[in-house]
Amino acid sequence: MLFLGKCNQLLQVPLLQQLTVAATIGFRFYSSDLEFEIKKITKIINDHPFPDQPIHPKLSQIIPSTTISTSFVENVLGHLFASHSNGLKAFEFFKFSLQFSQFCPTSDAFEKTLHILTRMRNFNKAWELIEEIHKTHPSLLTLKSMSIMLSRIAKFQSFEETLEAFQKLEDKFSDHKQFGTDECNLLLRAFCTQRQMKEAKSVFNKLYSRFSPTTKTMNILLLGFKESGDVTSVELFYHEMIRRGFKPNIVTYNIRIDSYCKRGIAHNTTYAQQLFDEIPKRNLLPDSGVYNALMNAFIRSRDIDSATKLMDEMEANNLLHDNITFHTMFSGLMKSTGIDGVLELYHKMISRNFVPKSETVVMLMKLFCKNHEVDDAMGFWRYLIDKGYCPHSHVVDVLVRSLYSHGRVEEAFDCSLQILERGRHLSKTCFRVLERHLEMGNEDKLKKLNKMIKNLQTVIPPSKGHASGISSVI
Repeated sequence: MLFLGKCNQLLQVPLLQQLTVAATIGFRFYSSDLEFEIKKITKIINDHPFPDQPIHPKLSQIIPSTTISTSFVENVLGHLFASHSNGLKAFEFFKFSLQFSQFCPTSDAFEKTLHILTRMRNFNKAWELIEEIHKTHPSLLTLKSMSIMLSRIAKFQSFEETLEAFQKLEDKFSDHKQFGTDECNLLLRAFCTQRQMKEAKSVFNKLYSRFSPTTKTMNILLLGFKESGDVTSVELFYHEMIRRGFKPNIVTYNIRIDSYCKRGIAHNTTYAQQLFDEIPKRNLLPDSGVYNALMNAFIRSRDIDSATKLMDEMEANNLLHDNITFHTMFSGLMKSTGIDGVLELYHKMISRNFVPKSETVVMLMKLFCKNHEVDDAMGFWRYLIDKGYCPHSHVVDVLVRSLYSHGRVEEAFDCSLQILERGRHLSKTCFRVLERHLEMGNEDKLKKLNKMIKNLQTVIPPSKGHASGISSVI
């Protein structure tokens, strides 16, 4: 009816306007339909029983060859990344897409696939992907993909292994040319974001002769000191930057403001505000990162009103609230207004179709369950699943325990199945809770659960803390 109404409106305007309006209407419908298809396919991939059934036949069935395009593949991978999909499924989808001649792989598609694999610590598959792309599409090997690989290896592996990876990437990425400032900055960032300042300093001294430091280099090291909670070192290094002739930028102020709401100096919001007010005087525009930093300072000082006003000011300046904004405000509201204030912001977030990151999801689920808001907890779970998101194991643990404590056994079992069907392991804690409630009178359900766990282990071995099932129920 809406479409017919729009068509009738066309009859009341000149021909040129008719064509313009018609094109606009058509584009809106096309965009809406495409977005719907992308979400539907993402959900089918996440829901696909893995590894009980191979995924390629299913992909061939649900994705017509005419649908495959660069934009389509990038969007599906983006949705899989945002939903914390099983990395092997994303990898299979990417390889499936390569079969079609009309699909020209892009850096974006490659980087998303690499990010999903490294996030689940599957470095063997990540290196396999890099080797394949190096042979077929070497131009896709970018600084961003290098950053993804190094940051994850620095987080989960040793200092020596990270340096070895850097050398290995140099062979693949540089076409036998020595890495320069940009590449060395990436290695520094990998250690600084993990608060490994001893390692960062060692790398800086080791590579100093190979590159010329820039303001970006200095900001990376400044960030490392900030992440380490060493406010004094932040200010000392900032003045060292100035002395060496480096010009501070908006990122520099973001880091300095944020440092004043960390442990060390007692939440100096006055100085943080002064730094914020100094930004326009240097002809710089505050971005979301700076607002979030000052907001964090207010929250840590229990000044929820100032933080709320800052959130409103962001909207007035057309700056989107991101996950850091919501997480910071939720943390403050939990300590000040409690569950009521959190629920108000939570419903505002949901109304915008915003899906928070894992840390925020875990925090909200714990809060709902602790306050016996089980309906809200289940509503949040369904919202995440409908969005194609695969919740973190901590979320499952908290929800399952809460559901069982309220006698909602069937829902707890169903939530556990949904995780396994999406190719994610259950934790030992969650499995023990399920086992304890299912072994008396629900042996069939326990057998089904155990079988799914065993099948999943054939392709994704469980890591420490994951359930390995029990052989006695088979």
